[in-house]
Amino acid sequence: MSDQQPPPRWGPPPGAPHGVPPGVYAQPRAREVTASYRRWAVVLTWAVGVAAVLMAFALVMSVVFLVWADRDTRDAAYGYLALVLWVGIAAGTPVLIAGAVSVRKMRRRVRQQDRTGNAPS
Repeated sequence: MSDQQPPPRWGPPPGAPHGVPPGVYAQPRAREVTASYRRWAVVLTWAVGVAAVLMAFALVMSVVFLVWADRDTRDAAYGYLALVLWVGIAAGTPVLIAGAVSVRKMRRRVRQQDRTGNAPS
């Protein structure tokens, strides 16, 4: 192996906007929002909305199942079904929150791109 160092890199750092002298920090420019990105933002918005509605419906149905199970001892299986729904709600809540945060960031980026007047590519 050689003890030689690679030659120094001349020019602006990678990701720096054009027209910036070398050695000067410049805020990197955000990439353009494509039509595909906009489409995925809409798809994920709907997916998060549908998941939230399904979880709300599961919560209501679990309460209904508990009432049915409490009403008659022969319908005790409904209580277990309510517990299964609660486990599903508990498992789905972090996924729903993560999806909502991602959708919010995507929608904000799309709105910001629209505000600056850049057309989608």
